[in-house]
Amino acid sequence: MAGLCRVFLLPERRIVLKRKILGLSVLAATSDEAVAIVDTHLLERGGRGFVTFLNANVSNLAADDAELREALDHSLILNDGIGVGLASYVLHGAFFPDNLNGTDFIPYFLKATRHTFRIFAVGSAEGVAERALDALREVAPRHAYVGAFHGFFADADTAAVTARIRDSGADLVLVAMGSPRQEIWAYRTLVQAKGPSAICVGGLLDFVAEEKPRAPQWVRALHGEWLFRLMVEPRRLWRRYLIGNAVFMRRLARACFRSRRA
Repeated sequence: MAGLCRVFLLPERRIVLKRKILGLSVLAATSDEAVAIVDTHLLERGGRGFVTFLNANVSNLAADDAELREALDHSLILNDGIGVGLASYVLHGAFFPDNLNGTDFIPYFLKATRHTFRIFAVGSAEGVAERALDALREVAPRHAYVGAFHGFFADADTAAVTARIRDSGADLVLVAMGSPRQEIWAYRTLVQAKGPSAICVGGLLDFVAEEKPRAPQWVRALHGEWLFRLMVEPRRLWRRYLIGNAVFMRRLARACFRSRRA
C-alpha cells in the first residue's frame, strides 16, 4: 500500500485509492466512480472544486515548475493516457481502472453528474469555445451554457475575462489553454479567488468543436492516439511526444530504481 491514500465514498461506502505518480496523487477509479468522486469534490468545496488531468507531458512540466505543482497539489487529479497508466503499473503493480482523459471523460461527466451546472468555457482560438459549447449542449442539454472566451488573451486582460465569467453567473468553468498555463491560470484566477469551480480540459474544446480531428476509435483502443496526434501536427507536437516521452520514461525508471532500493 506504499504510495497510496484512501478516498472514502458515501453512501455506497466504496473505497477508491489515489496513487502517487512521480510525486503527484492521482485518482485510481473507473469512469463511474470518478463521476461520483468529482460530484462529491464539488459539493465538499461549496461549488468551488478544481479538477485537473495528469499525462506524461504535464508530469514532466510539473517536475520543473513549482507553480504548476502547487496548482496540481490543490486539485483533484485524474489520469490521462498510456504514459501515466504505465507508470501506475510499474510503481503500483496495476494499470488505472479506466483512462480518464478529458476529451472522453468531460462529456461523460456532464451527462452523468447529479449537478446541473451553468458552464463557461475559456480557451482555444476565436469562436472555437462557442462551437464547443454548442456541441456539449447536444450531449448534455440539461446544463446552461452561459458564455465563452478564446484562450489567446494577454495577462493584462485577465480581469476582463474573469468579469465576464462572474457576470455570466457560471458555476463551472472549462479551461482549455494548454499546460502549464491553464492549470496555473485556473488556480490563481478562479480557485484562489474563491470563484466558480474549474476543470482544466486540455484539447477538449478543439475536439468537440471538430476544429481538430480525433484518432479513430480503434486507434484509441490501442492507446495510439498520441501517435495519431503527432502525425496530424508534427511541427507542434514532436518535442512533446518524441523527446517528452523519453524524458518521462527516464524519470519513471529512476523512480522505480529508488523505490526498489528503499
